[in-house]
Amino acid sequence: MALLSIASLSKYYGMDKVFSQVSGKVHVGEHIGLVGPNGCGKSTLLKIIAGELESDAGGIHLSRQLRLGYLPQLPDFESAGTLWDAMQAVFANLQQQAAELRELEIELASGSPAERAAAMERYGELLHRFEDGGGFTYEARIGQVLGGLGFHTSEFQTPVAYLSGGEKTRALLARLLLEEPDLLLLDEPTNHLDIAGIEWLEEQLQSWKGGIIVVAHDRAFLDAIVDHVWELEFGKLEGYPGNYTTYTQLRAERRMRRRATYQKQQEHIAKTEDYISRYMAGQRSAQAKGRLKRLERLEQLDRPQERQRLHINLQTNIRSGDLVLGLYNLRAGYEDGETHLVALDEAEIHRGERVALVGPNGSGKTTLIRTILRDIEPLYGQIRRGSAVQMGYFAQVQAHFDPDKSVLETFLAAGMVSIHETRSFLAQYDFRAETVFKKISVLSGGERARVALAILSRQKANFLLLDEPTNHLDLTSQELLQEILADFNGTILMVSHDRYLIREIATHIWALDEGRLHQFKGYASYATWHSTQREGNSTSDRNAKERERRAWESKRQAERERERALAREEKRLAKLEEGIHRLEGRLQTLNVALERAGRQQDIERVTKLGAEYQTIKSQIDEQLEQWVAVADNSPV
Repeated sequence: MALLSIASLSKYYGMDKVFSQVSGKVHVGEHIGLVGPNGCGKSTLLKIIAGELESDAGGIHLSRQLRLGYLPQLPDFESAGTLWDAMQAVFANLQQQAAELRELEIELASGSPAERAAAMERYGELLHRFEDGGGFTYEARIGQVLGGLGFHTSEFQTPVAYLSGGEKTRALLARLLLEEPDLLLLDEPTNHLDIAGIEWLEEQLQSWKGGIIVVAHDRAFLDAIVDHVWELEFGKLEGYPGNYTTYTQLRAERRMRRRATYQKQQEHIAKTEDYISRYMAGQRSAQAKGRLKRLERLEQLDRPQERQRLHINLQTNIRSGDLVLGLYNLRAGYEDGETHLVALDEAEIHRGERVALVGPNGSGKTTLIRTILRDIEPLYGQIRRGSAVQMGYFAQVQAHFDPDKSVLETFLAAGMVSIHETRSFLAQYDFRAETVFKKISVLSGGERARVALAILSRQKANFLLLDEPTNHLDLTSQELLQEILADFNGTILMVSHDRYLIREIATHIWALDEGRLHQFKGYASYATWHSTQREGNSTSDRNAKERERRAWESKRQAERERERALAREEKRLAKLEEGIHRLEGRLQTLNVALERAGRQQDIERVTKLGAEYQTIKSQIDEQLEQWVAVADNSPV
């Protein structure tokens, strides 16, 4: 069944076409990766599907009663309460059912036999619905999802208003996973996740029963979760079966066939035109005219459109010594910190090696890079740079650029001689025409990354330190950068969450885990260690969750016992109050009778009534003492 049907959809911004006549369908269980260059309209298409933008032509049809969830790149996630409150709101119906169950438990403890029988029947039905709906597990599920997306338990009670932009993105993603919509639209869901968070999200989405359309620049993530790829490029949408790797293979084959078919037709046209021009006026004019008519009727193919590749040249002509970098007994961090972030005994990088530095967010990867660069002095230990080592640094955040300078001015200030030379050079990095005059402050993340790569290529360094080099680059640019780094004739140390890049080019892996550096030769040995770590953590998590579940059940049982005890005591107090009220009424009647008997001087009756009066009064005092005792011991 089709959850979503897109028919001949078009979108324009003024006179500029974003895309036109795009069509596609998403069926139940299909996971689609939406890919294409930056600025091609991927986010725009998701917004139209989500109902946040209107198309200029065509239409979208959603299946009846479809529940749609949408994660934009910059979500507006607002909630008056805490992060935990925002997640619990997803299960408002279960919370209402829990309240009804508690009310029924009180009725079961204090009602009449007929009331208890009716309450028991309702209780059984409601309890079955509550359990089937996840009533006994939803709080554990909230904790699992928040923890999986990188929130620590200490952050669960943080007011949503205090969360950062990245934290709000993760919070909205968590809520969407808890809501389990039929169709999930995700725009860059991995942007604010480390490798552990991305891998956890992959596991969640691999078993997602509904449909998914995801925009992502993480190739390994796409490989893991999608079974179809939609490519949006040059305003057109094309579909491919399979994951990202399969798509790249099929795309290359399809483009090769199109080029060959186009070239074959062009050769046919050229031969036909040559024949026509040579024989139109001669003896073969009839044949020439026939070929002309066939040529006029021929549906000529458009030249296949292909993006211009970036011309990134990082090659160096400086040969370093065999030892490029040595770190010995090193402790790295900040003096105002209570402890160091990174500790290692010995780590060396030799000429030609490509080392990937990995680890969770906040584990100290960038701190270690900055310590190697001497931007931060080591707390302890030795950093040895090899002979003839020329370092080049690509920063994760290009804060060193002057935001008020244009792209052209930035390169002229970096030492390029002429405007003509600079513009020719920048064209290789897709800065052409008026784009060279754009201020650094208004560049997108991808554009800033291209500026940084261009500057890096000018340095001709033989030792590259790269901090998240594929961040903000579209998939095609990532593929190109991967080829360039794989062919680089120097040495590389890179921080990256891009598992695809790490797997393809890294010769060694340095993994930071709880402040310690673990070293591996080749991705396979690291992957084995990482898998073992994850399994150990998963077992610990499962044990912790089981303890939490048991604690929760024990707490709920104690609450139920307390509620039942309270109901019993309230019932007992009510009966005592009713008895006291009845005895007080009898006492008042005796008072009136005693006055009448006294006026009549009926000594015998006065004596009899007086004895009963004392008995009733004693009974009232006794029941009042019982009432006070019950009230004092009643649970609160």
